[in-house]
Amino acid sequence: MPRVCEICGKKTTFGKSIARRGRAKYLGGVGIKTTGITRRKFMPNLQKLRVQLDNGTVKRMTVCTSCIRSNKVTKRQPRPKQAVEAAKS
Repeated sequence: MPRVCEICGKKTTFGKSIARRGRAKYLGGVGIKTTGITRRKFMPNLQKLRVQLDNGTVKRMTVCTSCIRSNKVTKRQPRPKQAVEAAKS
């Protein structure tokens, strides 16, 4: 399953991690040198939620936290307590 938000399409992006050594010239050194560049990933913070759709049905979706915070999805509302007790008996 891909790491993609089902609402906004946010997915894993790639970048580089740069390792440097030395002291900056303005601090009295001879300058900073790059000693290594490695690939790295920036992964979205995805959560599995039960989401209530517009037609009232409930579906489990993978949604990023920025969509949850901005109210692009509505979380499933819990059933009333009476309906839960009636279902048990």
